[in-house]
Amino acid sequence: SLRKVSHYRSKMEADWMSFPLLHDSIEYQTRSKSTLSFMFKQDIDLCVCVVVSMCFRTADDSAKVGTVVVSRMKMGEIEDGEVDHFTTDMHQKSSHGSVNDKDNGPIMNAVFKNAVCKVYRFQTVDSKWMLVREQMAECTLSFSIPKQLIALYIQEDTCRIQELKDLGELSPHWDNLRKDVISRYDQIIKEYQDTLAELEKLTGPLFKPSCSKGQKYLEFIPINLHTQRMRVMCPRKTDSFYDVVTVGAPAAHSQGFKNGGLQKLLSKYESEKKSHSTAYQCIYYPPEQTAKAREILCVVSQLQPHISALADQLLQTAQQSSSQPLRDVLKSLEEKTEQFVHALKDELVKSALLALHAARPGYVSKCQSSAQSSPARADPHLSTAEKQHSVCNNVDGSQTPRRESRESPVHSDSIPHHKEYDEEEWDRVWVSVAKSLNCVIALVDKLQEQDNNNQESAPSHTLADVITSHKLPVATVVWWDELAVLVQSLKKCVAEVAERARRSVSFVLLQEAACSTAQGLQLQQRRDAVFSQALAALACGFAMRLYAGLEDKGFLRQLHAVGLVAQFESLLSTYSEEIGMLEDMEVGISDLHRVTFRITEAASEEAVSLQPTVSGRRDHYTVEVPLPHHAFQALPEELREGKPLRVLPVLFNVGINEQQTIAERFGDISLQERINQKNFEILEGYYKSLTDTVPSECLPCFQTQTDIKELLDTLGQNVVTKKRKNVEILWLAGMICRRMNGIRLTSCKSAKDRTSMSVTLEQCSLLRDEHQLNKDYFVRALDCMRREGCRIENVQKNIKCRKYAFNMLQLMAFPKYYRPPEGTYGKVDS
Repeated sequence: SLRKVSHYRSKMEADWMSFPLLHDSIEYQTRSKSTLSFMFKQDIDLCVCVVVSMCFRTADDSAKVGTVVVSRMKMGEIEDGEVDHFTTDMHQKSSHGSVNDKDNGPIMNAVFKNAVCKVYRFQTVDSKWMLVREQMAECTLSFSIPKQLIALYIQEDTCRIQELKDLGELSPHWDNLRKDVISRYDQIIKEYQDTLAELEKLTGPLFKPSCSKGQKYLEFIPINLHTQRMRVMCPRKTDSFYDVVTVGAPAAHSQGFKNGGLQKLLSKYESEKKSHSTAYQCIYYPPEQTAKAREILCVVSQLQPHISALADQLLQTAQQSSSQPLRDVLKSLEEKTEQFVHALKDELVKSALLALHAARPGYVSKCQSSAQSSPARADPHLSTAEKQHSVCNNVDGSQTPRRESRESPVHSDSIPHHKEYDEEEWDRVWVSVAKSLNCVIALVDKLQEQDNNNQESAPSHTLADVITSHKLPVATVVWWDELAVLVQSLKKCVAEVAERARRSVSFVLLQEAACSTAQGLQLQQRRDAVFSQALAALACGFAMRLYAGLEDKGFLRQLHAVGLVAQFESLLSTYSEEIGMLEDMEVGISDLHRVTFRITEAASEEAVSLQPTVSGRRDHYTVEVPLPHHAFQALPEELREGKPLRVLPVLFNVGINEQQTIAERFGDISLQERINQKNFEILEGYYKSLTDTVPSECLPCFQTQTDIKELLDTLGQNVVTKKRKNVEILWLAGMICRRMNGIRLTSCKSAKDRTSMSVTLEQCSLLRDEHQLNKDYFVRALDCMRREGCRIENVQKNIKCRKYAFNMLQLMAFPKYYRPPEGTYGKVDS
């Protein structure tokens, strides 16, 4: 018997050595206490209890990679009805794999930490065996993304205060409102600074446990954010990978849901803001107008320095020996200036400038004095443009239109319409930028024409010679001086117009903030916190999807051509406080449309250099994901050039618990129906863009033959069908997302219980549909994953107890396949 035990143990070691999870060098250590049982049911009736701890080291024995402790394994023949499996707990300490290793390597282990692995062996329909590996990991982005966002919030609000101060002198009414708004921003900044200081003190786990979701200083941190990957290894087949990000619903738990969530609160806030605007003598700007104001502010801030730099580059290039670089720089300058002028053509800027004029302290006295004096005073703001046009006349003979005299508006106690104010003034100001550019272009054309003539008579002369040579006629030097004057004039015009535009839209935002009550301040903080949680989850999913697809040319083509879809699956009910959570989540995920991604080259392969970073302001953020040198250089040129990458978020929700039963029978589920219908339309639009741009060969192959269009049609039918707890919506949305190379995310209140049921169900469904898991063993495999897999470990990490937070009464209301096995649930504090 002992010889047979030794034989089976040797066989086990051989099996482990051939298993794909293991590395080159393995050390075995035997412990005195036994938690692992080997059962041999045919040859001997003997049970030997052993614990095997395996330490992984690199092939050159230079470093320890990790440790696997086998917690249970069944070996031998399978009895009828049994599922042969073994599970392992693995905690990775360091990484020494290839850069593009999907499970190991510097990229993965820089962002994903503290992995826990479980391994199973399941029988297929043809009586063969497949190995299935689950790996759940924490993510550094749980804390790093929110901390970066809070710092950006502080920076943006500090800039907003300075912009308000830069408005200049205002009438007492508006000056008092400005002081009040600045005081509110100071309050937000102080609270955010305190929150950031508390977060910087934290050490330990890289996730926020579900029991901490109500803590105020952690409100920006996503709840229980983890990644989970299922790797399927079948004989004579390529390994398959299926990823999902699990996270608690992005919501402001610390602020509560007594009055609803963001969607309801924002709607109420906008209606109240109209009445407040009248009380404060402000112009009411709808949300799309204030968003436009922020966009203009952002565009002006970005383009003005860019245009100035290109103008300087134009002068420098004019001294080079070739005219082609000069033409290239001029083309870039022309494109950026046209973008600048186009952004400022918006009527919002024009009307805001008129409103700002009326808010000046001398507005009334000017009206009275203008009634007594007819001559119009010259506007000093156009002096630069006029000076520029006088130079331009020497170039092309064009004449500057004479400015007509105008009268100041008549003051009114109500919001002024400025009918008597010269509404064409702003048009002349921003048009002067375009005219300045045209003068520069005209002069460069003349210089190049002269250069061509000189080359015909003396081929050795270049454009630089024409401009700079003292041996050439004095008129040539004059052209160079005039070019310098025109370039400087263009820069001054752009700066002047940018300053006016900046002040005008800042005044719009002042009026919006002035009309806001204390509720407006709380709403901004709530929205900031919810968005922070949502962005951390999305950035985690994007990084995981990118790392997995670095060698997939079709995926990379799709990424830069149309971007990716990120499908959020929610299991929240539409009853009680979970309605507020869903309303928060809807707005937070919708705000992710303001985010783009860029891939950059990391400075080194150190973990700190591989961390994604965030930049921007509330109207638009960019997440940069660095890659090591050789991985970055292998990317398509479009990605290496830093092209902004779009990720389209969609949300589908189906409540499954007992509260959803109450909502469906006695309450209101219109919120869920509206969300699903709206996001189905978004998903359908993305599919059309995808098929129009990317060939089907770029998409992944699946065993099931149903195409995406047919799945979308079925999803559309289910979305409009009145059916209780129609979880088929979630199944179809998940399948469509995976077939389109998308990012999968699953949420419930804490990503612990209902999320675990959903993730394990999806995994077993993939094994059945794509890898021929024997249907007779489907439920057993499902129970096995829920009882022994990564999700029960997630429960243990969150509440220090290996039980899902369900009771028998609740589970009676759950759909059949969302119920955990006996012994794995009970009353616990979650």
